[in-house]
Amino acid sequence: MRASIKLPISVFAVLVALKAGAILPAEAQHAHHESTRDTSETRTSAQRYATDAPLRAGMAHIHSALDELRHYEMGHMPQALAIEQVAAIQSAIDTLFATCKLEPEADAALHGLLVPLISAVQAFKRSPEDLGTIAQMRQAVADYARLFDDSPSRYVPGADSDPLH
Repeated sequence: MRASIKLPISVFAVLVALKAGAILPAEAQHAHHESTRDTSETRTSAQRYATDAPLRAGMAHIHSALDELRHYEMGHMPQALAIEQVAAIQSAIDTLFATCKLEPEADAALHGLLVPLISAVQAFKRSPEDLGTIAQMRQAVADYARLFDDSPSRYVPGADSDPLH
């Protein structure tokens, strides 16, 4: 009889990210959450995952830093300040991994957002002049409002929290 091993999506995503060197120790400790469901299915607003206070706060910090990075993309922010904003994103990610407690399916969906975000943050750290990495960060979290009930959602894709940006 042949045995097959099925890895939950969140564990698989973390293992891939670890292999790529994108996950830091705090994130690796969070890998204990498991999910056996496929999170690639389309979710409607009525089916969004519940959030907890740490997730809402962490995503607010991430989106705020991404909004600030628009100044860097337009050439109105020095690189040192952009590096600080990306460090704030990394700090928010670390805090999310340490404090966010979600149901397994929601946790797997969150990993689906955070793994590419971590990868883009690492790419920016290697090459801060590459503005494409900031676009990758935005793309990584673009589905947050569709996947998670962070009501009232402040994160409509394509909209800034500050209309003057």
